[in-house]
Amino acid sequence: MSYLNVKAKPEIQRPVSNIFIVLSMVVALFLNGLPWEGVWLMLRPDFVALVLLYWCMHKPWRIGIGLSWAMGILADVADASLFGQHALAYTFLAFGGVVLHRRLQMFDLRQQTIQVFGIFALTYAMYALVHWQVNGYVVWLYFLGCLTSTALWAPLSIMFQAMRQKRVDREHHS
Repeated sequence: MSYLNVKAKPEIQRPVSNIFIVLSMVVALFLNGLPWEGVWLMLRPDFVALVLLYWCMHKPWRIGIGLSWAMGILADVADASLFGQHALAYTFLAFGGVVLHRRLQMFDLRQQTIQVFGIFALTYAMYALVHWQVNGYVVWLYFLGCLTSTALWAPLSIMFQAMRQKRVDREHHS
């Protein structure tokens, strides 16, 4: 995987359409709604958090804290969880993504993954804090989802970059 070792060459990318961004978020919301059971439920990555962090990092002026809060409310309704739990966590995630977007973009993908782990860990800590306040205990195995979300950061980034590049290549050949 040369994407992990090579620093990204500076390039001018065409703007991403709003339809692509919205579609990626809707797909992430549906992926979060897949029926997970047993151990797999503890390992479930937060697809909405992954996509939100990607767009907050790459398009911070279009996807920010307000939209992350709204996606959190939708995730709360879709997951039938405590109203505002995901909204609070996604707001902190978006804040980290927007504030650190320049720093994160200057790293290669391997270094980005290490940095993103810290942001996901804080997001999952927000889930745990809310769960502790409501139920009086923390399910520590839930933090395994933080590891799987971090493990999916590189494939998601590569996939989104390839999809954006493919669009540019198709238009260039026409």
